[in-house]
Amino acid sequence: MTDATTATKPSALFVCVHNAGRSQMAAGFLQALSGGQVEVRSAGSQPADQINPVAVEAMLEVGIDIRAQTPKVLTPDAVQASEVVITMGCGDVCPIFPGKRYEDWKLDDPAGQGIASVRPIRDDIKARILVLLNELSIDPAPLTQP
Repeated sequence: MTDATTATKPSALFVCVHNAGRSQMAAGFLQALSGGQVEVRSAGSQPADQINPVAVEAMLEVGIDIRAQTPKVLTPDAVQASEVVITMGCGDVCPIFPGKRYEDWKLDDPAGQGIASVRPIRDDIKARILVLLNELSIDPAPLTQP
């Protein structure tokens, strides 16, 4: 039997420009699928005023509610506090710290797109989150469908 208090939670930060679509969907999936076993952050280099309503709708379709989230500005502290930093089209604005794992996920931007175009982006993000969970040795929790 392992002592959960001796292990520290892995942490991940998702970064995109507006922190309104891709990064919010990724954070929602990681939070739900990790069952709380991963500390999840998201931020943007130029945060929008609100989360993309089509991204919210697409996530609600799979049982994940991200309506309470708000776009946040990217800070060096958020990067420093995260083991894995995943960028999604934020360019060179993400500060680089030694010892961090960086990945850049090439994903279409859901901004200005309808639900039919956002669903494949959502599904691609979910598949990438499942790979990340496997790499972190965390079994995915089941999603409850609405």
